[in-house]
Amino acid sequence: MSEPDPGFETLLEFVRDARGFDYTGYRRPTLMRRFEKRIQAVGADGWDGYRAFLEEHPDEFNELFNAILINVTGFFRDRETWDVVASHVIPTVLEQKDEQASIRVWSASCASGEEPYTVLILLAEAMGEEALKKRVKIYATDIDEAALGQARDALYTAKQLEGVDASLREKYFQPANGVGFGFRKDLRRCVIFGRNDLHRDSPISRVDLLVSRNTLMYFSPDVQERILANFYFALNRGGFLVVGKAEALQSGRRLFKAHDLKRRIFVRDGAAEPAFMHIARLPRPAEEKHQPDLEQLRDAAFEHAPIAAVVIDGENNVVGINQPARALFGLKLKDVGRPLQDLDISYRPIELRSLIDEVRERRRLVHSKDIRWQPAGGDERSLEVQVSPLVSLGEGVVGISVAFIDVTAHRALEDHLDSARRELETAYEELQSTVEELETTNEELQSTNEELETTNEELQSTNEELETMNEELQSTNEELETMNDELRERTEETIQANGFLASVLAGVQQAVIVVDRDLSVLAWNALATELWGLRDDEVEGQHLPNLDTGFPFSELRDPIRMVLVGAEPEEMALIGHNRRGQAVSYRVSFAPLRGDLDDSVGGAILLVTADRH
Repeated sequence: MSEPDPGFETLLEFVRDARGFDYTGYRRPTLMRRFEKRIQAVGADGWDGYRAFLEEHPDEFNELFNAILINVTGFFRDRETWDVVASHVIPTVLEQKDEQASIRVWSASCASGEEPYTVLILLAEAMGEEALKKRVKIYATDIDEAALGQARDALYTAKQLEGVDASLREKYFQPANGVGFGFRKDLRRCVIFGRNDLHRDSPISRVDLLVSRNTLMYFSPDVQERILANFYFALNRGGFLVVGKAEALQSGRRLFKAHDLKRRIFVRDGAAEPAFMHIARLPRPAEEKHQPDLEQLRDAAFEHAPIAAVVIDGENNVVGINQPARALFGLKLKDVGRPLQDLDISYRPIELRSLIDEVRERRRLVHSKDIRWQPAGGDERSLEVQVSPLVSLGEGVVGISVAFIDVTAHRALEDHLDSARRELETAYEELQSTVEELETTNEELQSTNEELETTNEELQSTNEELETMNEELQSTNEELETMNDELRERTEETIQANGFLASVLAGVQQAVIVVDRDLSVLAWNALATELWGLRDDEVEGQHLPNLDTGFPFSELRDPIRMVLVGAEPEEMALIGHNRRGQAVSYRVSFAPLRGDLDDSVGGAILLVTADRH
C-alpha cells in the first residue's frame, strides 16, 4: 500500500475544520481524483495552491462537494434489483410484521431522493395507500444538503422519470407548474429527510429495510466495517440490506448472509449475535464391579493408547511408559521404576519437573503447546504436552500423567491453512479493490455520459435557438429588402420631384431664391447664377445676407422676417450690380414657403427681376 500524501492529508483536515465535512475515511485514489478534477478546473498549483484558493473563494467548497459526492441515482435504477425487492423482500417484510405494526425503512445516501421514493412506490403497490400512510416511515439521509433540498422539493423532469412505468408515473406524480413533475404531497409525508454522516453519526434504529447503494465503495475497509456494524445495529432481526451491484460486502459476511448475492441483497444474520455457552456435565458412572481381568485390561489400554504417555508416582519415580512414548523418546521398559530426573525426558523436549511441581501445587491440568522435538535420525515434530494430576479419593494427588500429543500433521495443516487464508484474503482485497475501482470508473463513465447527454441537449437547444435567430434574421432581411425597395421608390420620386422643380425653376424668367427660417439658402435657380455668378452648390446652406454678389441682400432681412411671421410685405425696388459690375435696378417680391403636413411657414421665396439702366 502506498504511503499517504502529507499535503493531501493536510488539505483534507483543512476541509474538515473549515466546513465540517470529514473525508479522511474515504478511499484515497477515488478522493484524490475528485480533488484533482477541481484543481484542474480552477487552475490551482497542487494541494497547497488549492487550499489557498479555497480560502480566497469560499464558493468553491460547493463545487468541490458536488465533485466528491457524485449523486448518480435514478428511479428504479438497476431494474432487476428492484424487481427482487418488490417480489421477495417487501412481501417477506410484510409477513414478518403484524398487520398494524409500523414499518421502518432507511435510505442511506439518498442523494436527490429517487431511491426513497422508489421504495415508497413499491410499498404503496404492495400494501395500499391507506395502510402505507398509517404504518410506513422512510428515513432518507445524506451528507449533501443541496441534494437533500432537491429531495424535499420532489420535483423531477420528464427525463428523470424515464425509468418509471407510465402507469406508476401517472399514479404517483403530478404536473408542477410547467417545470416538471412533483411526487404526490399526501404520500411524500411518509418520507423524512435529514443529514447523516454514515461513519460519524449514529444510525437510524429498528428498521426493516435498509437501502444504501454504491456508497460503501467510497470508504476505506476499516470505515466500511464500522458502517456495516452500524447497519447491523440499525436492522431488526431478519431485516434486509440492499447495497450496490459492485459492493461484495466481504467485511460484513459475519454479520449478514446473502439473500440474493447477484442483486446484492442481504439479511441480518441472527447467528452473529452472542450466544450463551452451556457446559454439559457427564453423570457419575456407577460403581464398577470387580472383574478378575480388569487390571490387565487397563494395562493393555495404556500400553496401546494412540498418545505417548508417562506416569509418575508421588516420589517422581516413573511407574509407566506406554509403547508410543518408548518409540518416540527411545525409552525402554527397564526405565520403569527409575527417578524421572535420571531420564532425558525430564528436560527434553521440555522441562517437565517445573510443570509437575505446578500441577501438584495447584491440582489442575497444565497444557503446553508448540513444542519442537526432533528424534535421532527422524524429522522434526510438533508436540503438545499435557500434565495432569492423578487424584485418588481421600488421598489427594497420588501421581502425575504426562501425555505427549503429536500435532505435526495438524500444525502443517494449520500453517498451510493460514497461508491459504492469507493468500485468499489478499486475493479478496485485490478483487474488492478492483471491483470498487471498476464500479467507481463505471459511475464516472455514467456521470460523464450524462454530462455528454446534457451537453448534447444544450447543443441541440442552442442549435434550435440559432435556427430561430436565422429565421428572425431572414425575416429582418426581407423587411430590409422591402424597405430598400420603398427607399428606392422614394429616391426615384425625389429625383423626379427635383427634376421637376429644377425644370420649373429653370423656366421661371426671374431669379428665384428660397431660404429657411434662419435665412439659409435652400434653392438658387440658373437665372440667379446668371445675375450674380454664384452656382447653386456654392450658395446652398449659406446665410443669404452674408453673400457678396453686388446685390444688397442685407436689406431683405426685414421683409423676409415679415413673411416668416405670416405678413405680406410689399414689392421692393433696389439698386445693385450684376456679376459684370453693371448697375442694375431690381424688383423683389416675396412669398411664404409652407410645409407639407401643416400650413406653418418654413421659409420664404424671393422672386428677383432685373432691369438694366
